[in-house]
Amino acid sequence: MSSTMTTRELAKRIVNQQGTLILDVRNTDEFNNWKIEGKKVELVNEPYFNLLDGMEPIVDKLEKNQEIIVVCAKGGSSQMIAEMLEEEGFTKVYNLEGGMKTWGEHLEPVKIGDLKNGGSLYQFVRLGKGCLSYFIESNGEAAIVDSNRMIDAYKQFAEDRGVQINHMIDTHLHADHISGGRRLAEEVGGTYHLPPKDAGEVTFDYAPLVEGSEIAVGNTTVKVQPVYSPGHTEGSTSLIIDGKYLLSGDILFVKSIGRPDLAGKAEDWVEDLRETLYSRYKSLSDDLIVLPAHYSFAEELSEDGSVSGLLGDLYEKNSGLQVEDETAFRKLVTENLPPQPNAYQEIRETNMGKINPDNEKQREMESGPNRCAVQG
Repeated sequence: MSSTMTTRELAKRIVNQQGTLILDVRNTDEFNNWKIEGKKVELVNEPYFNLLDGMEPIVDKLEKNQEIIVVCAKGGSSQMIAEMLEEEGFTKVYNLEGGMKTWGEHLEPVKIGDLKNGGSLYQFVRLGKGCLSYFIESNGEAAIVDSNRMIDAYKQFAEDRGVQINHMIDTHLHADHISGGRRLAEEVGGTYHLPPKDAGEVTFDYAPLVEGSEIAVGNTTVKVQPVYSPGHTEGSTSLIIDGKYLLSGDILFVKSIGRPDLAGKAEDWVEDLRETLYSRYKSLSDDLIVLPAHYSFAEELSEDGSVSGLLGDLYEKNSGLQVEDETAFRKLVTENLPPQPNAYQEIRETNMGKINPDNEKQREMESGPNRCAVQG
């Protein structure tokens, strides 16, 4: 029986930038669409059916004493290949428990920093999807921003830290992943906040997230200040935390900008996107630390595994912020769009409360990488 590695153990390796060799035995098209990535991750793809008669296709690519983590969709085929590798004399072989199915759901908390009057801000990194959510705590209370559907991770984290989750905030109506905010609010008795311009078709009650209002976490020591920033969606709203952090949702990423088409409104919303990025955000302090809701590239992960960037630096380095000509900008965000996320319309309808798929269906809907960014 081969040894196993949990997604938590693999996540720690990737966040700590340890050298990691992955043998992915899924079909090549599945591998090309969605894979495990990291700064120190080396990938070898060989479909498992090519290995059923022996390890010849990969023996020249691997060393017998090398640590190898074998990955498939759900953990079954990879276990078989891992055992075959051991029979061939490979000594450090691990099967990734649960495969890509489980990898896509793991959340890794990384501390971003302490808050001025007590409290902390954490970023939950969903390495398998590139989703980023946030846990703000102060004086025994917590708020969660852009929650994933795996809400037990947040509940356990709050319990471990002895804080009560009171606020769930979505910066916009998500189209690439299913939000856990509403369900989490129901389970903990908290308030679910959503921008009203994204909530026109929702089937549930919510607290409007609007510019000019502030959400207090703890004894009013942490200010969550909404900033209306449309473009990715009509209602997209950023948050300024503690006067230091800009939670930009899917409007601005470290190496790219948000796409305006996930509701079929690219032509309509491109001007909003430009106004937010080239005017509204430009009026904010260059010293704000941008914390987005997604990342697209492994190189965006810093040494501690977090994803962030100074707003002033992004205006110098992010290619999506360098297009001064309006026509050229329109062309950039309407002609450089990656494929739509898997089941994005069903995901939107789930986040509106219009449909309620079971857990297995939700997993299936979310499979694959996030595709919220314009490709420059």
